[in-house]
Amino acid sequence: MNIVIVGSGHAGQSFLRALSSVGHTVSMVHHEQAPSVKADLIVLAVPDAAIAQVAEQIPAGAGVVVHLCGSRGLSELESHERVGYMHPLAALVSPEIGAARLIGATYSVAGDQLVFDLVASLSGRVIEISDPLRARYHAAAAVAANHTVALMAHLEELALAAGLSLDDYLPLVRNAVDDVARAGARASLTGPASRGDSQTIDAHLVAIPTEEQAIYVALANKAFVLSDPAPVVQR
Repeated sequence: MNIVIVGSGHAGQSFLRALSSVGHTVSMVHHEQAPSVKADLIVLAVPDAAIAQVAEQIPAGAGVVVHLCGSRGLSELESHERVGYMHPLAALVSPEIGAARLIGATYSVAGDQLVFDLVASLSGRVIEISDPLRARYHAAAAVAANHTVALMAHLEELALAAGLSLDDYLPLVRNAVDDVARAGARASLTGPASRGDSQTIDAHLVAIPTEEQAIYVALANKAFVLSDPAPVVQR
């Protein structure tokens, strides 16, 4: 398949490498070159807010126009007849790592059959999300990737305050993720929240840095929701 990627950020470069590795003919252009592109498939790897604008610059009939946004639907591409989207549930932290993760990833896909064929060429798993649920779907993706990183930053601050490092706690993090994968979140909860132990939680709040307390309270209350009974921590 002849493919042009518009945009050269991590997503665009990751797809360039991944699609090339499975035999597609792929080139990359800057968004300012959009009016001159023509291909079987044109992938818009541009910021979400720019999708509709860049799509309008592409000549009608230039190819199937596709975006990579997780929160937006096909209406962003209404200036074209053949359209689609494919959003990978993969963290594209760098072109090299991203390309490897795109092979065999899960993709939310809609639109032209050519988009489904492209995902199949990447050995991808397809899920279909209706447009009204796209923002919810993408919010969950943000929690899975971005908020997990933010949580690790919170953990690192608490570890440093205790004279330790993030590395000291990563085995425990991996235990928790493995437990949730095996048994689900509610069955995997341990620690003071699982016992309804508000006194220990209060002692934690006295001990940890002030700037980390709000995050700790929010997470403790979510943990208490999973426990029975479910007290509420206030700060």
